[in-house]
Amino acid sequence: MSPIQGLAALALFALFGAIELHRGRFFDPAATREDKILDLVVFNVFPLAIIPAIFTLTFWVGTRYFPQAQDAWAQWPWWQMLLVLLLADDLTQYWWHRLSHSSWMWPFHRAHHSAGYMGVRVVYRNNFFYYAAMPGLWLSSILVFLGFGWVYVGYSIVKLAIIIGAHSEARWDEALFRCRWLHPLLWVLERTISTPCTHYAHHALRQDDGIGYYRGNYGNLLFLWDVLFGTALITRRYPPAFGLPDDRRHGSERWQVQFFYPLFRSQRAETVYGDRPGRAPED
Repeated sequence: MSPIQGLAALALFALFGAIELHRGRFFDPAATREDKILDLVVFNVFPLAIIPAIFTLTFWVGTRYFPQAQDAWAQWPWWQMLLVLLLADDLTQYWWHRLSHSSWMWPFHRAHHSAGYMGVRVVYRNNFFYYAAMPGLWLSSILVFLGFGWVYVGYSIVKLAIIIGAHSEARWDEALFRCRWLHPLLWVLERTISTPCTHYAHHALRQDDGIGYYRGNYGNLLFLWDVLFGTALITRRYPPAFGLPDDRRHGSERWQVQFFYPLFRSQRAETVYGDRPGRAPED
């Protein structure tokens, strides 16, 4: 992560966090002790350890074994680099996210849905290995080595702004809902990028009210992938509650199980789910 990316990320989190604080939605009463520890750990480990490690390792391997490839594509036009990044990073993340809602990958993504609230605290909330093995990060690091550096910096800042906005309790699209003359713009936006309303549906506690949509709305930067692959649901309504039904019944899972599975195993899985580390909402 370049200094510009780091400063931009801090500014974006500070901006949306300040809005949530102003609206009284940053410190959600639904957050348990396990939630608070997990939010703090993930917020530091992902941007400060996992991302730098992936890009550093790729650079080391590249300069050691493929030095002739460094900056080989640096002369490409910016729009070609952007198109490749959208495919190599954002499209692969759509499929990675979609695959993580299958039974065998669910334990590596469960942490992102176990929060009974939304907000900037949820943005990075995921299992360590979910991010460490994410294809889009590895492909992006290779593209940066090949010469996509400054285009990737701009792309990643825009993507982060959209992702934070889609999780934040700032709910920026509410203003567009209220202005009828902006509805044509809203129609385009909510089919192009992730918005709070469409992404909140993906985190909903209930799946039977016509709002919650756990089996869709997977897009990160582009919601267009959901539209193209038939997994989009647009209601312009916010879910009344978030989280996982089994956490409501049995209490929060331990933070270390959610973050470090399979290094740590769930005691709950042995007593409630047999040998499984927790169920996906529609299992």
